[in-house]
Amino acid sequence: MPFLRTIGRFGSCIDSQKGFAAMSLRIGFHASHEQFPPSELLALAQAAEAAGFDCAMSSDHFRPWGTAQGQSGFAWSWLGAAMATTKLGMGVISAPGYRYHPAVIAQGAATLGEMFPGRFWLALGSGQRLNEDITGLPWPEKPLRTRRLAECATVIRALLAGETVTHRGLVTVVDAKLYSRPAVPPPRLGAAVTEATAETVGAWADGLLTVSAEPEQMRRVVAAFRRGGGEGKRMIAQVTLNWAPTEAEALAGAHEQWRTNALGGDVNWELRTPEEFDIATRFVRPEDMRQSVWISADPGWHAGRLAELAEMGFDEVQLHQVDRNQRAFIETFATRVLPALR
Repeated sequence: MPFLRTIGRFGSCIDSQKGFAAMSLRIGFHASHEQFPPSELLALAQAAEAAGFDCAMSSDHFRPWGTAQGQSGFAWSWLGAAMATTKLGMGVISAPGYRYHPAVIAQGAATLGEMFPGRFWLALGSGQRLNEDITGLPWPEKPLRTRRLAECATVIRALLAGETVTHRGLVTVVDAKLYSRPAVPPPRLGAAVTEATAETVGAWADGLLTVSAEPEQMRRVVAAFRRGGGEGKRMIAQVTLNWAPTEAEALAGAHEQWRTNALGGDVNWELRTPEEFDIATRFVRPEDMRQSVWISADPGWHAGRLAELAEMGFDEVQLHQVDRNQRAFIETFATRVLPALR
């Protein structure tokens, strides 16, 4: 990968071999509410900013994936505190239409956008039964969830634009209007793991949020997003990784905290409780984790994988260190990974 010289923290950079301007890769800290109390996550986000991370991202869960994680703070309360006590740009991924009415998500996004201009983005996904099942609503098949997401995204866009919205379809909205809005609406990203979903969200989203996978799979997701209307739009990758001082520690930590990620496919979106995830992953071995989590004790290895994402066109990556050694991760990546990417 050509050497890139950064010009400003969020600005452009010069490719010294080709001589053209390009966007520098922003590196973010993923705040995992499933794994840490909100107060601890706030201190970690502040530590990440002090160490040189550019931005952050918050999960939005009602339940943790598994019982070993054991937490699940309310993301929207936390975002207000985190953005008020740091200068980081931040985003969150939420699923409208179940636990949250789309007008409520729009109001939350508008409030953060007004308080912290230009620093907030919102990603919209089709949801997981783990979080959304608590309302008692029937959990629909994926095609119906995708349609509901598109309807909700349209409602949210109109509300953020200042329109009075009445909508009757898979969701119902009657005479809704936001009275406190930012001058510029926050970007609405579409969350997608599969090519089909990526192509669908390309039509309505201001950008793409996807998760780390094998390079060829990520390239296919990117191509599908661009094909569906996402050409030239913002792209963010949430990278699930585990670093530790030794390979054995890195593998064991990934297995203990994040083996639910090894399930893959539609199972992740269909199970209802942390206990069901524990049962479903009882035969997952530590060595199986390498298929779903970037695992290495070598910071240079992680830097190389992240550089591949920059080459694919991602302008921001949010690093989700799945183990509990968060401060050691922040310190190590700040000194040995972030500089290599800048």
